[in-house]
Amino acid sequence: MPLASTRRTGLVDQVISQLRAQIDSGEWGVGDRIPTESELSEQLEVGRNTVREAVRALAHAGLLEIRQGAGTFVRASSELGGALRRRLERSRLRENLEVRRALEVEAARLAALRHTEEDMAEIDRAMALRESTWRERDMSAFVEADFAFHRAVVNATHNTLLIDLYDDIAQVVYASIAHTAYEQNEGEEAEHGPSGDGIDHSKLTEALRESDQVAAVREATCYIDELLSLTED
Repeated sequence: MPLASTRRTGLVDQVISQLRAQIDSGEWGVGDRIPTESELSEQLEVGRNTVREAVRALAHAGLLEIRQGAGTFVRASSELGGALRRRLERSRLRENLEVRRALEVEAARLAALRHTEEDMAEIDRAMALRESTWRERDMSAFVEADFAFHRAVVNATHNTLLIDLYDDIAQVVYASIAHTAYEQNEGEEAEHGPSGDGIDHSKLTEALRESDQVAAVREATCYIDELLSLTED
């Protein structure tokens, strides 16, 4: 979606509306770095102070995140998502895992029911990368691959609201994966194969491939419950 030049009245509100439209349309996805202040100023034909004020307003609303020295990034796809993310970031790990359980168990069921061949190919790619990075003990890459696996399962639901909600809590999901992966890599379970989420996800992958909703729900429930059992109250 191209950015259009603004009129000369209500400039800040107009810029806010246009930036929000970029996020709403998916042109700027969660985690994306948006154009620089000077680039936005040129595209919108407004002063940099106007752009700065609009960006700050969206950052305050939770949609954008300003990182000193790195730029400005999309933090959530909606004000609701921004508020949800801020709330989750104040929550304990156990609470975050319980929210993941609610979303990912239903995602597994729907993915088993609705996945396409393209969805399974993406899940398989993430699964293969997850296994290879674990064998190499490249924990940073493993966390990325593990998150990509869960995200691919959620995408396979083809439920846009569920996908948006998962995007909104992505940072919290990523943090919980990293926490458990690094802890387990240092413990005895590191000898037994990929377990950053408690179990090898090959059983979940096969349940999805076979369109077995019952097995998919069972496996998704299992890995979150395993993590919850290892988490202090």
